[in-house]
Amino acid sequence: MIKNEKQPSDCYVYLLSKAYQKGQGLVQRRLKKFGLTNIQYVVLEVLWKTEGITASETGKILSIDKATLSGVIERMVDSQWVVKKRDPHDKRLFNLYPSEKANRLKVRLIDARQKANDQFLSGFTLEERVLLRRLLLALT
Repeated sequence: MIKNEKQPSDCYVYLLSKAYQKGQGLVQRRLKKFGLTNIQYVVLEVLWKTEGITASETGKILSIDKATLSGVIERMVDSQWVVKKRDPHDKRLFNLYPSEKANRLKVRLIDARQKANDQFLSGFTLEERVLLRRLLLALT
């Protein structure tokens, strides 16, 4: 090894990507039984908090580009997780709502995400969790 060469474990971006992969895997395993992907789940979380927003507004909240989100939403409409309704004030726009199915499974879905979150952070003290959250928020 070259004397000044950094190992991947010295690279914060690498470490964050590995943590992301681990977290995504934990959540995905719990969502699989519902037929949802991680990105579909976060779309539902946004819609539960702000029903009736447009796809564009959803994309801004989640920092997801329009092309990616469009496909996600269409698959969610097809699988009856999301309902699209024409905006009464602007017929060019559609407002998005969680479906009856999504609302019926809301508690179970949130619980699955929370259990994955708890497993992901199981080795941390409360103080470490608070610090990690603060640091991650500072990076976003």
